[in-house]
Amino acid sequence: MKLRLLIGTLMLAAASAHAQVATINENFNSFTLGQGQNVFPQNQWTSILPPGVGNPNPMMNIIANGPSDHFVQSYSGANQNSPQYLISPMIVAPDGNKTLTFKARRNTGSAPGTVQVGLASNPTDMTTFVALGNATFLSGDVFQTISVPVTASASQYIVFRFVGPLAPHTVLEIDDVVYAASANLAVNDAQKSKNEIQFVITSDHTALQFVTKKDPKNISIYSAAGQKVKEGKLSGRSFDISTLHTGVYYMIIETQEGAVIKSKFIKK
Repeated sequence: MKLRLLIGTLMLAAASAHAQVATINENFNSFTLGQGQNVFPQNQWTSILPPGVGNPNPMMNIIANGPSDHFVQSYSGANQNSPQYLISPMIVAPDGNKTLTFKARRNTGSAPGTVQVGLASNPTDMTTFVALGNATFLSGDVFQTISVPVTASASQYIVFRFVGPLAPHTVLEIDDVVYAASANLAVNDAQKSKNEIQFVITSDHTALQFVTKKDPKNISIYSAAGQKVKEGKLSGRSFDISTLHTGVYYMIIETQEGAVIKSKFIKK
């Protein structure tokens, strides 16, 4: 009886440890602070670090920006251009209707580096990593918000890939990871928010025409497969889409105030 109870308890613990999550809202504030090889796994998050080429070795750290504000720090150590990976808990297989949003920066004094989001089918094998769009070059020491549409896939782990391509001792940081449903707007619905940004597709489907008090800071266009296909600013309240192929596209609008607005449109 006691043996059966023990086995049952162990099986329940194992099942709980590998429970799938439908969404993620992680600010890392409940994570234990630490630096070095033994910081992860924590709260079902794991990391994979490359072999060190000198002293110190690469690290994935939990750092504090105050008593109740923690974030993840990827430190390349003596390595250069060697990817480090932060892996999320197992998620329900993506169906293409969710977006991943997070904040990222380089640490003050560090050389710039890149962060790239992808999906992996095996949390211990990064040869299964498939990128969702291009890498983002982090050159500023203020957190910037990055949003990436997550495409339908059988892979069930979200992966952050950090690379310091320019110099050793690169320090990159992320915080406030949110994986949740994307905004669903009809093709010709007016896009409106507290920032009063609206857009329509021109009749010849060559441009997006905006109505806004302030021009957005930046506009990024992603294909239905999650690849960034165009990025830029408005030109006379217009954003050119003439080179895009027919299909469904997702749009990330960053306002002058730093807000991020998500929408989609169909190019005919």
